[in-house]
Amino acid sequence: MAVPLLLSQRMDISSQDTARLISAVMLCTGVATLFQSSLGTRLPIIQGTSFAFLPVFESIIDAGHAQQWSSHQILQYIAGAIIAGSIAEAVFGFTGLAGKIRRYLSPVVVGPVVMLIGLALFEHGAPKAGTDWATSGTTILLVIVFSYVLSRRFGMLQILPILSAIVIVYVACLVFSLTGVLPDNHVSHVSLQSVDNSPWLRVRPSELFLPWGVPQFRLGFVVAIFAAFLVSIIESIGDYHACAHMSGGGDPTPKQISRGIGFEGLGCLFAGLFGGLTSTSYSENIGLVGLTRVGSRYVVQIAAVILIFLGLFAKFGAFAATIPGALVGGLYCVLFGLISAVGIQQLAKADLNSQRNLFIAGFSLFMGLSVPAYIGGKVPMYQPGAEELLANIPASLEWVKDIIMAVGKTGMAVAAIIGIVLDNLIPGTDEERGL
Repeated sequence: MAVPLLLSQRMDISSQDTARLISAVMLCTGVATLFQSSLGTRLPIIQGTSFAFLPVFESIIDAGHAQQWSSHQILQYIAGAIIAGSIAEAVFGFTGLAGKIRRYLSPVVVGPVVMLIGLALFEHGAPKAGTDWATSGTTILLVIVFSYVLSRRFGMLQILPILSAIVIVYVACLVFSLTGVLPDNHVSHVSLQSVDNSPWLRVRPSELFLPWGVPQFRLGFVVAIFAAFLVSIIESIGDYHACAHMSGGGDPTPKQISRGIGFEGLGCLFAGLFGGLTSTSYSENIGLVGLTRVGSRYVVQIAAVILIFLGLFAKFGAFAATIPGALVGGLYCVLFGLISAVGIQQLAKADLNSQRNLFIAGFSLFMGLSVPAYIGGKVPMYQPGAEELLANIPASLEWVKDIIMAVGKTGMAVAAIIGIVLDNLIPGTDEERGL
């Protein structure tokens, strides 16, 4: 729920549309999980919305605000980008290319790109949590205590540390709202009126298929989202290996990997058509296979049916939409930093004593932060800005400007392009590159 909640608040859409978006995400992740566990890798892997796509979605939202698009128009362009990227991913998987990509994407490339997934979202950490530090601070404290202190004693907290913190803080906000401690205009006030007004089920075809309208396609957005799909493919391949070993098997075969990526693409295509967001493998649930010692894919298929039910059960989405923004802000402070740390973990697989690796990783990481600041005009003291330079592009090449703007504002895409080019052009041994 974190990704749709973040996007809905960024777009400033109504609570009703937020509920619809959450429900659509649940439905689509359930269908994608069935695809993966039954036809794809046939491993016990849950599919879900990846944080890797957030920077791209945010760039689309920013462009929409600049063009004064409605929230539904923004979601149409997000759907269009997802559909285009998912088709490319499906082709990439079913043609067998996915099993061969690892050689060109070493940890020197992957590390900085994953770091930027978290770092690029710093604007949604303390600023959002600061709308009510009592709520967000309590959330941060509970997540830390549950995840790294009490989880050593209590098995349930080891499995559900974040969910436990959310439930406790949400219940506290609800009680304080009902008793009048938090007035109606307070940012952490919880009102269940939207839950009462929502229908029980979403079953009409118009509510499910293309709920935001006909998808719109823009070349710049499509090119930018390719970088996010590239990151998710890398992450998924790693998840396939981890899940196979956790379940007591050996390494997945190249055909199994390609089939998994292919069906992941089909799952994302379904999401684009049914109003959801991208669905990729979830590493967190692979960890549960190791904790519970249950590696049966039938258990995951049952979970997929539950997700589909939650997607059709409209009141669940309406209930999730009532989660206070400050609570979500507290989660962002914890989760986005952890994502960046995972990028450091990936980079550590390469030889960090190599000046070659340090240059490529450092340069791609720095440019992944600096280029979006330049393209987005966030440092006005330096002139001419990107807008002035791009204004010289003739109207017949407007599509070139769209690509530069969309890719340039997405730090993850910038780092991926620079890292891939340099890592494969500058000589280095497989051992040095972390392969």
